[in-house]
Amino acid sequence: MKTKLALAAVVAALALTACAKKEEAAAIVDAAATEAAAAATDAAAVATDAAGAAVDATAAVATDAAAAVTEAADATAAAASDVVDAATTVVEEAKK
Repeated sequence: MKTKLALAAVVAALALTACAKKEEAAAIVDAAATEAAAAATDAAAVATDAAGAAVDATAAVATDAAAAVTEAADATAAAASDVVDAATTVVEEAKK
């Protein structure tokens, strides 16, 4: 009888130890998941910042390109106006 009681106590102790280890493992898994979520959040913030910087850089390049196109269009219009003036002068000279 005492042997059975001692064996039952050992089995109970082993069962409690196993349960405690499962709880510790769950806590470790929860901590790892929390750390992974924090790392993912940090990575998302970095990616968001990088995307914002890329948008800003693209907008700056587009603005510069638009300014260059506007300058070229103005220069072309001025040159066309000069050609018209020259042609008008040639026509007037030819009429004389």
